[in-house]
Amino acid sequence: MARYSFRLPDIGEGIAEAEIVAWHVRVGERVEEDAQLADMMTDKATVEMESPVSGIVVELAGEVGDLIPIGSTLAVIETDGDDDEVEAPPADTPVEQEIVAETPGAEEVSVAEVAAPAPVAVPAPTPAPEPVAAADHSRAVLASPAVRARAKDLGVDLGQVQAEGDRIRHSDLDAFLRYSGGQGYHAPGASRARADEPIKVIGMRRKIAENMAASKRAIPHFTYVEEMDVTALEEMRADLNANRGGRPKLTMLPFLIVAICRTIPQFPMINARYDDEGGVVTRYGAVHLGMATQTDAGLMVPVIRDAQDKNVWQLASEITRLAEAARTGKAKVEELTGGTLTVTSLGPLGGIATTPVINRPEVAIIGPNKIVERPVFDGDDIRRAKLMNLSISCDHRVVDGWDAASYVQALKKLIETPVLLFAD
Repeated sequence: MARYSFRLPDIGEGIAEAEIVAWHVRVGERVEEDAQLADMMTDKATVEMESPVSGIVVELAGEVGDLIPIGSTLAVIETDGDDDEVEAPPADTPVEQEIVAETPGAEEVSVAEVAAPAPVAVPAPTPAPEPVAAADHSRAVLASPAVRARAKDLGVDLGQVQAEGDRIRHSDLDAFLRYSGGQGYHAPGASRARADEPIKVIGMRRKIAENMAASKRAIPHFTYVEEMDVTALEEMRADLNANRGGRPKLTMLPFLIVAICRTIPQFPMINARYDDEGGVVTRYGAVHLGMATQTDAGLMVPVIRDAQDKNVWQLASEITRLAEAARTGKAKVEELTGGTLTVTSLGPLGGIATTPVINRPEVAIIGPNKIVERPVFDGDDIRRAKLMNLSISCDHRVVDGWDAASYVQALKKLIETPVLLFAD
């Protein structure tokens, strides 16, 4: 017999460590060559680790949620070879694996900051507790029809109520409700309390938590909100959709992106990145627009490359494609990195206003809110209008309040006069 030590290979892009998000084997199980060992999450993606040999798993280096440095032993497999110990290929050998899912970039952590965890066996599932026998309420219960009806309405089992005399009266029922602490009592329409459920924060949820905490710690946020009349834009959108032919259906988002891109040249500080360590602000000429997307795995931000070069139909196609790739876990690394500005929208759940958290190291994030119909004054007349609030959160180290307000007013002009979106 020989023991093969499979070391976590270099996953690329300067990654120093990876998090165990799932084991597909247990200690003592047989694994075949090329079978899945584990899912490892880096700052950029979840990568499937496959076994390079066949054999019996004798050691696993940690539990779900543990961070494993590149080059450390991930698993030890007992093979049928003749040597006592077999080492895996060098850890700096790049690995080619299928990307399962990705997350916005987080701060990198050096190998020195994380000690390699000791190999541990994956624990067996905890057996479910034995069911508790129900109390015996078979004794005869004497009570008037009125007391029985009241107990039924309250959801009280009269078999649990102690009677002062020969039968249960309203006073006995009242005493039970006062002093029982609610044991066995369940009011109609009320929900029973569930047992506390501890959930380990791992994988995508952990990365989101780390990224958002780092953003709030490092960036002095401020949010500006403005109301916009989108009546004319909604009429234009309806007309375009009615005559779209085989092209994708237009939502509000492609029009907003066109407006964002057309106003950026006047306000380049909005489309920028801030380098904390170098103290440098980079103002980008191209708009690589991040699009916050909710998935089953958590929040992901696919990026529309060179959004400034696309028309509303092209943007609609790209929005649909990227959102589907993110939700199905098929987005590529380059489709989830390199954004210069982010838009986040909750669609019909958009609410009155939002205060979105900036996707660090970007310096701004824009959030359109729900469209509502309300009466508005138009001179001396009152008309029905479709209104939408738009929020922008900015990094106050780079963007001043006047800059943010001026930028949103420029957006407002284009949104409320949508023909300008298509003018040269």
